[in-house]
Order: sequence, then C-alpha cells, then structure tokens
Amino acid sequence: MFHAVHVGHLEEANMRAQVGDELTIRGRHQGDEDRHGTIIQVHGEDGAPPYLVRWRDGHESVFFPASGTEVEHHTAQGAPD
Repeated sequence: MFHAVHVGHLEEANMRAQVGDELTIRGRHQGDEDRHGTIIQVHGEDGAPPYLVRWRDGHESVFFPASGTEVEHHTAQGAPD
C-alpha cells in the first residue's frame, strides 16, 4: 500500500520520506521524461531530505526534492494506514 504526496513550492520544506519510498520527478518541459527512483538512505532528521536515491537507470545520487517531485510512501504489508 502506498500514499502519493505531491511536493509543491510551499510543501518542499515539510517533505518526509523513508527508505523504500519511491520518487517521481515530473518533466518540466514538453517532451521531458519523468524520472523514477527509490530512496535507499535518508540523511535528514525525521525523514527530511536529503535522500540517497537509486534511479531506475542504476545511477545513485543525493537528492533534494524540488517542485514537481512526488513521493509514494510505502507502508509495511498488513500495517494500518
């Protein structure tokens, strides 16, 4: 089970995530492809950025979310929402 959260200009500072959550970065211009990755480490306190992300192409990078970033929070199977 997951919950999707869109990060807009005001919400960026409040973004929280955990290892295993998935990120989608929406393309900014027509024709830009979305980027997808999985958080493998959380470097901030209480789930705050920055995050170490493994992108679908296998590349890993430290990532600070910006406008156009969505996070899918994954909960443990069988855990209450």
